[in-house]
Amino acid sequence: MMYNSKISGLGYYVPENIVTNDDLKKWMETSDEWIQERTGIEERRWIDPSTGDTTAVMGAKAAKIAIERAGLTKDDIDFIVFATLSPDMYFPGGGVQIQDLLEMPTIGALDVRNQCSGFIYSLSVADQFIKTGMYKNILVIGSENHSGGLEKSTRGRNVSVIFGDGAGAAVLSRSEEKGKGLLSSHLHSEGKHAKELMLEGPSTQRWVPEIMAENDPEDVSYYPYMNGQFVFKHAIGRFSEAIMEGLQANQLQKEDIDMLIPHQANLRIAQFIQKKFQLSDDKVHNNIMKYGNTTAASVIIALTEAWELGKIKDNDLVVLAAFGSGFTWGSVIIRW
Repeated sequence: MMYNSKISGLGYYVPENIVTNDDLKKWMETSDEWIQERTGIEERRWIDPSTGDTTAVMGAKAAKIAIERAGLTKDDIDFIVFATLSPDMYFPGGGVQIQDLLEMPTIGALDVRNQCSGFIYSLSVADQFIKTGMYKNILVIGSENHSGGLEKSTRGRNVSVIFGDGAGAAVLSRSEEKGKGLLSSHLHSEGKHAKELMLEGPSTQRWVPEIMAENDPEDVSYYPYMNGQFVFKHAIGRFSEAIMEGLQANQLQKEDIDMLIPHQANLRIAQFIQKKFQLSDDKVHNNIMKYGNTTAASVIIALTEAWELGKIKDNDLVVLAAFGSGFTWGSVIIRW
C-alpha cells in the first residue's frame, strides 16, 4: 500500500541578536541603501556565541516546536533528515546531534548537503520513506550558522551582507487521505557550475593545517565565494522551470497557486518569479528583509511564518521552490 505524507507540525528558531545593515559598517564599507538595493535585506540574525546556539542547537529548538505542534512526542519520531551546509563539525553531521539533544531513541539520522535547496531535497527524501510505509513520522530540519564563517570585511561584503543564521523544522507524517499532503517533488542539479557558488576549504582538497601553514592573508579559499550575477541569472530560470514542472505533473495551472514559498536568496529573484507567474502579494511570502538568506533553513522558516500568520489554509495549494549552490534546485507541490 502506498501512503501519502503530510506536514503535521512546523516550527522555527532564529537567534535574538539582530544585525542591521547599519551595524555592518563596523566591519566593512557599505550602506543600508547599497544592501537593500541589491538584495532587499534590511537586517539578519547572527548567533551571539555566548548564548550557546549552534547549527544543531538551533535545529533542536525548532524541532521541539514542530513536534509539539504535531501533537507528538520525541518518541513518536521514526527518522531524522537534517539539511545544512554549516554543520557544527566536519563530521559527524547534525542529524545524530539532534537525536542526542532531543534524547530520542536510537532512530536513524540522515544528513543532506544540498545548500539552499537542502530542505526541498530533505522533504522529498522523507516523503519517499513515508510513501513506501517504512516510517510514520519523520523530523525534517534545515539549520544554518553562516555568521561564524563569513569574511566580515569590505573584501567579503558581497557575500557576507547576504547571509543570516536560523533553523526551521517540519514533522512529516503518514496520511491515508487521498489528494492531500505532498503531491510531488522535483529535483535537479548541474554540477558544471559548482565553482560559481562554493566554499573551497577546509576540505580534503584544502585541509586546515595546509592553510594555517601557509598563513597567507590573501588566501580566501576558506571563505564562501559567489559569482553573484551568474547565480542570479540561473536562479530565475531554474526557479520557473521547477515550479512549472511541479504544476504540470499535477495537471495544475499557475492560477491554482494559493501560496508560493520561494527560497529567500534575494528579494529581486522572488519578485521576478512573482511577476512571471502573475501572483498577487498575498500569494507569495518573503521574509528575507528580516532574516537574510538562511540557506537550507530559509524555505522552512518562511513556510512556518506564513502558516503562523494564517496565510495558509486547509486545501490551499502551496508551492515550495529553491535554487542554490551545486547548482541544485527543486520544487515541492503540497495540497494543505
